[in-house]
Amino acid sequence: MNISIFGLGYVGCVSVGCLAKNGHHVIGVDVSQTKVDQINAGKATIIEKDIDHIIADQRAKGNIEATTDSKEAILKTDISIIAVGTPSSDKGHLNLSYIFKVAEIAGLGIKEKKDFHVIAIRSTIMPGTCDKFASIVEEVSGKKRNVDFAIVDNPEFLREGTAVDDYYNPPLTLIGSDNADAAEKVASLYRQLPGEVIVTDLKIAEIMKYVNNTFHALKISFGNEVGNICAEMGIDSHKVMEIFCKDKQLNISPYYFKPGFAFGGSCLPKDLKGLQTLAHDLYVNVPVIESINKSNELQINRAVELIQHTEKKRIGFLGLSFKAGTDDLRNSPAVTVVETLLGKGYEVKIYDKNIYLSNLTGTNKAYIDHHIPHLSKLMVSDINELGKDVDVIVINNKEKEYLEVLEKTPDTTVIVDMVRLPEALRAKKNYKGINW
Repeated sequence: MNISIFGLGYVGCVSVGCLAKNGHHVIGVDVSQTKVDQINAGKATIIEKDIDHIIADQRAKGNIEATTDSKEAILKTDISIIAVGTPSSDKGHLNLSYIFKVAEIAGLGIKEKKDFHVIAIRSTIMPGTCDKFASIVEEVSGKKRNVDFAIVDNPEFLREGTAVDDYYNPPLTLIGSDNADAAEKVASLYRQLPGEVIVTDLKIAEIMKYVNNTFHALKISFGNEVGNICAEMGIDSHKVMEIFCKDKQLNISPYYFKPGFAFGGSCLPKDLKGLQTLAHDLYVNVPVIESINKSNELQINRAVELIQHTEKKRIGFLGLSFKAGTDDLRNSPAVTVVETLLGKGYEVKIYDKNIYLSNLTGTNKAYIDHHIPHLSKLMVSDINELGKDVDVIVINNKEKEYLEVLEKTPDTTVIVDMVRLPEALRAKKNYKGINW
């Protein structure tokens, strides 16, 4: 395939070399004559393991060329990959001026082109950038998106120092587009590589680089804070984290990575507080670990605000324990939400089969009587009774019987979802999710 790559910096240079090595003819495009001359002389524009040999070899074979003539590059290729810089401003906003300048340039080329053209953005961008890029191309070219050209977001996840190896061994390849043919055309560039090729919505692809790198930064900071605590106690922190990473069921897994309601129960709050206290006693500053509980409190506040925004005062709760299948109310975020609403004058009803039974049998009766005796008076024994005289039903955990009730809920009753209900229920007009 004939491919043009705009921007001959870090990502662009690696892409030029690796795509050429994979059998494509690649035209590098840059405003810098120096970079263009380097590529045409068979030299890499960056210092990176193996890329210099790849550029030299592929240039010698005639698979690579470079130019400052962007219009000619678009006319000669099927796909244009955008890899120009998007540096941050002092306030943290992205400078997208280079991206949108390329959109104007691309528009001029597409204006004269008869064939359909695909533009794939590899640069780090904010959600909504692809749509604006397409609008500029339409305005300049007079052509129509998804008729004459299409936009694809194809974020890169290359690490400096191992970029070539990362290119050929990706954990996954991500493609966001609203055009299936364009997405498949870009996907074909990566089909021979290991790792799943995932095609998704544009905005999901646009935000993924930020989510990934923020989590990587969080992991480093978390590891450092654990290391600092361990160092003060003479504990080998690398051994600690080595064991930590061996747990692929919970620690290194998708189990907890599900947006939703706050955490609760006996273990997480207690052990988090214990580690915070240990750090405090050792005079070790751990701002990341210290902020975890604050973030959890904000999620509880978000739930309260979501209910308040319904502007209805009669609220029914399906589930009170911190998760399904248990009667454990210790640090249950739902209890905090209920108590907050009661303090604001709301009428509340609660149904939780596990809590009701444990109250009857005495299993959890001591905790209920001591900590929340007022809430036990709000509980109903019949799930069908909950729907009477309430305007909002809050679903707090995923018990199967709750779903059957929600399916029969009239459109006049608002459903507030903390657990991500099935798609059919999320499609109801009276539905609100906590963060989806």
